[in-house]
Formats: sequence, C-alpha cells, structure tokens
Amino acid sequence: MANAGKMVEKKASESRWLQVWSTKKWVVILTVAAFMLGRASILDQLSPFAIAFFAVVVSLRKDMVALAGAAAVAGSLFSPHLHTAAIVTELLVFLLLYRAIEKYQRTDLTVVPLLVGTTVFVVRLFQYLVGSEISLFMTLMAAIEGVLGFILTLIFLQAVPVFAPGRKSHRLKNEEIICLIILLASVMTGTVGWGAGTLSLENVLSRYLVLLFAFVGGAPLGASVGVVTGMILSLADTNSVYQISLLAFAGMLGGLMKEGGRMAVAFGTLLGSSILSFYIGSETAVLSSAWESAIAIALFLLTGKGLVRGLSRYIPGTQENMKSHYEYAKRVRDITAGRVEQFSEVFRQLSSSFKQLNGDSEDRKEAEREHFMDAVAEKACASCYRKDVCWNGQFYQTYKFMTEMMTAIDGDENFDKSKIKPEWKKACIKTDAVLPIMKQQYMLYRNDQRWKRQILESRQLVADQLVGVSQVMEDLAREIKREGQELYEQEEQIRSALEELGLAIQAIDIISLDEGSVEIEIIHTYTRGFDECRKIIAPLLSDILGETITVKKEEPYAKGDGRNMVTFGSAKTYEVETGVAGAAKGGDLLSGDSFSTVELGNGKFAVALSDGMGNGERARAESSAALTILQQLLQSGMDEKLAIKSVNSVLMLRSPEEIYATVDMALIDQYNAKTTFMKIGSTPSFIKRDGEVISISANNLPVGILKDIDVDLVSLQLHPGDVLIMMTDGIYDAPGYAVNKELWMKRIIQEIQAKDPQEIADCLLEKIVRHQQGEISDDMTVVVARVELYRPDWAAFRWPGVGRVERPKVVS
Repeated sequence: MANAGKMVEKKASESRWLQVWSTKKWVVILTVAAFMLGRASILDQLSPFAIAFFAVVVSLRKDMVALAGAAAVAGSLFSPHLHTAAIVTELLVFLLLYRAIEKYQRTDLTVVPLLVGTTVFVVRLFQYLVGSEISLFMTLMAAIEGVLGFILTLIFLQAVPVFAPGRKSHRLKNEEIICLIILLASVMTGTVGWGAGTLSLENVLSRYLVLLFAFVGGAPLGASVGVVTGMILSLADTNSVYQISLLAFAGMLGGLMKEGGRMAVAFGTLLGSSILSFYIGSETAVLSSAWESAIAIALFLLTGKGLVRGLSRYIPGTQENMKSHYEYAKRVRDITAGRVEQFSEVFRQLSSSFKQLNGDSEDRKEAEREHFMDAVAEKACASCYRKDVCWNGQFYQTYKFMTEMMTAIDGDENFDKSKIKPEWKKACIKTDAVLPIMKQQYMLYRNDQRWKRQILESRQLVADQLVGVSQVMEDLAREIKREGQELYEQEEQIRSALEELGLAIQAIDIISLDEGSVEIEIIHTYTRGFDECRKIIAPLLSDILGETITVKKEEPYAKGDGRNMVTFGSAKTYEVETGVAGAAKGGDLLSGDSFSTVELGNGKFAVALSDGMGNGERARAESSAALTILQQLLQSGMDEKLAIKSVNSVLMLRSPEEIYATVDMALIDQYNAKTTFMKIGSTPSFIKRDGEVISISANNLPVGILKDIDVDLVSLQLHPGDVLIMMTDGIYDAPGYAVNKELWMKRIIQEIQAKDPQEIADCLLEKIVRHQQGEISDDMTVVVARVELYRPDWAAFRWPGVGRVERPKVVS
C-alpha cells in the first residue's frame, strides 16, 4: 500500500511538473533569447539586438518585461565587448519614452520601431560625447546602429509572436519565416567566442539549424536558412564570411535529400559542408568543420519527433501543415453540419406542431356545436317562460331537436316553416321564432367554419413546407459531412501524364473522384483553336480514371495572362435531346400552356408541360407558376410527391377562385435512363420504341382543386433510342369524342418517320392542325425528348507508362 501511494504521488508530481513546463516553457525560451541577444554584437562594436528584443517584449509580453530586461543586462555582462552601460541606458530610456507615450496617447506597434531607432541613436551619441570621441564617423556609426535597431525591431515584431503560447494560426508567411530565421541567427551570435579548442559553438548551432529546416522544408528553405544564418554570423565575426556559402550549399544538398529521411539529410549536409571546407580552409579548418558538422548531426538525430512535427505545422507546403489545415477545415465542417442538423430538427419540430394544431378533434367539433346552441338559445329562449323546463328538465330532448333542426338547415338552404316536423313544434312552442334565428346563426357558423378551414389549410401548407425545408437541410448536412480527402498522389499522377504529352499544366485541383461525379479543375495556357482540352486531356483522363470524362466549363483564370481554368467532370451515361412545338387558340400569340426542359443538377433531366385552365394570359400565368415552383422545389432536393403537394397548396391559396393547372413531368435519370412520370390531371404521354408506341397515364386531378391530393408516380425504364412525346389536351382531344383517342394518337405517332425530336414535334403539330382543317380550337403544345447513349466526340487513348488512378476507398 505504501509503495502504491508513493507511485501515485510520483505520477502526480510528474504531471504537475509537465503542466508547469507547458505553461512556462515559452517564458524560459524568451528569457534565454534575451540573454543571448544581450551578449550579441556585430562589427565588434554595434549591439542593437538587446534593445530591439526588449522593445518587442514590452509591446507584446508585458508580463515578461522585468525578466527580459534582467536577462539582456546579464547577457551583456558576459559579452567580450563592454557595452553593459549602453544597453542598460537604452532599456531605461526606451521604457521611459514608451510609458510616457502610453500615458498620453494610445500606443501602437508602428511607433515601437521608431522609438527604438531614436533611443539607440541618442544614447550612442551621448556616449560618444561623454567619452570625447565625437566625430563624423562616430555620428555615422550611431545612426547606423539606430537604423539597425529600427529594422531588427520590425523583424522581431513578426518573429516573437511565433513563440506565443496561444497562437492559433498554423501557417507562417514567407516573411515570417525569414524573420524567424533572422531571430534565431541573432540569438546564435550570442554564442560567438564559446567553444572547445578549435570547435566553435556558433558553427555547431548554425549547422544544426540548417539541418533542421532542410529536413522540414526541403532544399529552398535549407538554402535560405544557410544564407541568412551565415550572413548574420559573418557580421558578428568577420573571419566567418565563408560560412554564408558553406551553410547555403550544405542546406541545399541536405534539403534535396529530404525524401530519404534524417540520415540522408545529414549525409547531404555533411557532404556540402565538407566540400567547401576542403576548397576554402586548411587541414585544421577541414577537421574542425567536420567535427562541428558531426556534432550538429548528432544533435539533429537526437531531436525529438515532436519538435520536428511542431515546426512542420508552421512551414507552408509540408504535409503536417496541410494536415493541420485539413483538420481545422474538418472541425469547421463538422460544426457547420451540426448547426444545419439542429436547424433541420427545429423545422421538423415546427412542422409537427403545426400538424398537431391542424388536428380536427371531435372535442373541438363538439365545443363548436355547443357554442352554436348557446348562441341560438340566448337569442330565442332568453324571454321564454318554458326556458327552465326545456333546458333544465328536458335538456337532452331539447338538444336533440335543435341538432336535428341544424342538420336539416345544413342539408337544405331553403328550409322554411312548412318543413318543420310536428314533433319539433310539440317540443317547442316558439318553433316559428327559433327557425329564423337558427338560420341566421347557422350562416355565421358556416362562415366561421370556412375561415377556419382556410386557416387550417394554410397551416397544413406551412407544415408541409417545413418538412420539405427540413429534408433539404438534412441532405445539406449530409453533404457537408462528406470527408475531404488528400489526393496529392492522384494529382501528381495526372500532372505527370499530361506533362509527358508536352502540355504545360499550371495547377491541378481534384474536387471529387467519386465514380459518376468526378470533378477536376486544371489551370493551364492553351490556344482555343487547338482545343487540347477536349481532344487530349479529356480522353487521357477518361483512360486513367476508367470512365468517360468531358469538359464541363471553360473560363479565363486571370485577365491578360492567357491562363484558363477548365473544369472536367463525369459524362452522363445518357443524353437527352428535346424539341417543342405549339400554337395558341385561334392563332393568338399567347398560349395558356407552359413547358420546361432543364437539367436539375442532380443527374436528372426534367421534361415538363403544364396546361392552365382556359386560355390567354391568366391561364399562362397559372401554368407557368406551377412549373416554375415545381422546378425550383425539385432543384432544391425536395421529394417529388411533397413538391407536387406544395404546388397544389400554393395554387389553392394564391386565388380564392377555382383556378387549376395540369402538370405533366418526366424526370429522366441520365445515369441509368430510369424515368419517373408525374401526371397531375394531364393527358397520356407516349413512348415510341422500335415501331411500338407505349402510353403512360395516371388518374390524378389537376393541382389547385382539392386541398389533399394523392400523387401516383409512374416509373419506367427507358432504352437508348426511345422517344418520349408529351402533349396537352389541345392535341390529344383533336379527333373528338367519337374516336378512341389513345389508339388514334398511337397510329399518328407510328406514321411519323422523323428521328429528330424537333422534327417529330413539328410534324405531329402539323398533322393535328391539318386534321382540324386549319382550325385551332384550343391551346396546343407538344414536347418531344429522345434518350440516347452519350458518345464523346473523342475516344479515350492509351498512353504507355500511365496507369489507372487509384480512387479513395472511403468517400463519406
């Protein structure tokens, strides 16, 4: 038990130590940096690092002002150059100026570099005056140090926030990376003069820094770090000028071998530093350089994966950085999807509430009848001497007679005294006086019921719409939750294949690789006359993806530079060609029929036809409204039956008159040619297939007549070459009532030899007009759609050495 207690205490103490370290590690790092910068100097007499760093700490980390100042002063005490007094004076003067400005006006970060430059110049100039060393050269040196302090402050203002514990951004700009490198190199100048024998600590640390950044960011970043670090070290020690080329070359070689892992980067860096050492230095210098590189490599190999991974998150282009962005986007996507699901549930609950309000319960009906009876009794029986006998002693009998009288009035609006039953007169001595009062109250009751029905219908419409909105939002949440995928390998594979064909591809972005819904955006420079996109890129993509890919959209990417963005996507298995012909009643310009042929965007093609009641502008408005609302609801993702019911409710509520419209719609799935027919009060449609004509019909009333309609959907599998013919009653009723219209229309369609949909529509309309001897007795509209297999203009071709792209196994 004692041992177990000690183990628990030990784990608790270790946990507390880790918590303290996680909160204090940035304080330790910044304190060490202040100490090193206090010791650092360049050109043997300039030391602008300490004041610049202290100014940034004062501006950004007010909790560390005293600690950073003390560390900078302590570092200056260990400097080989005696500049402690100057640094202390600079820190105090800057702090006084900053507090003064902060007191009288709100300080801004843009003021800090100017304050640093002014402070350094004034203090150095005063130092030279006191020492009687003032001259034009000394004044110039003071000005140069002031400018350096100004520039270093600007650099540190961008570099120090990287060490902030609450930093949220996981991406550094190129300027921030350079500023960070300058800060680290400046800190390393504080180690100048430290070493063992011929080995110097600043060379070991500089090569370690180059190794680390070359491993994280590759050759460009490794070379950049080598140049910046070598330049600053050469300013601190003029004998180390050759370090610029040595570190840059070593960083470039190490970065080029990044894909081989740590050992490969270490070998490349060692090779680069050794080659230049042989070329530049003596035998002793070569051995010292080799030992310094070896120590740096040992430190690099001992560096934990956590540090490398943490640094990688901030370097653009690394996998860790992209992963952090992906994780952030995933969190945002999940939060958004959760909010949308919450809204969907809210709309669903609201719909349920409206439907509960619409419940026509027997209790409510009974209460309304009792209210009606009370109103009649109040007016007819209030002054009658038999009131107590009828409504107290014979309540049930009186209530029954009153209910029977109300039912009789409801069934016969012309009910009068002659139709009063004898038993009613026997039960009530004032029946003749009760009848007109009851008829008057019944008219008020019926009006009240009519308005209540309209309110209930409106509530039902709102409930249905809320259900539809909830369904659409639920589908949207499901789409948002789809996992994004890292498709870098596939993008590189496509890029390599296109570059082998000699095409200069600027960028490739794979939006989706889902089968049937591929979407790829490619940016490149091309001449429209050659049309490489349709003739080369799309066929090649079709081969490596295993499905037909076509050009969906082309648009300029940026004005004036000749680049274009081309969107490639999956081709539908089937394509639909349409043709329309129509004529208005009596040869007028405006027909009451409306039609629509549109791709809904979810792989379905809609062919729709609507016939409004009557003719002219009013009928056209009703039929057009029915199609427009239905099309928009279907495009939003609403269920077909619910969309039809919504259109029916809207048409009923938009006008108190009896206005209705037929709806005839075919939804053709362009992936499998399966077609859903919605026929609401419309005439039959016909499918012409290899000389055979098939009729499609359904028994549904037009929309806008009844409050509740039952929608029967008819599904049929279409085949390539099938011709769908839809028409309004102006064409279908042309032969008259004495003829079997369906057989007559089938015969007319079979006689048409044309193949093109537009020719079929024109030919059918012409035959109908000729049959009626040129008379157009009603609005006539015919819509023809032909379903064919999609055949791309250019076939896929096989390019040697290019394999199939591996699609992600899990899509959502």
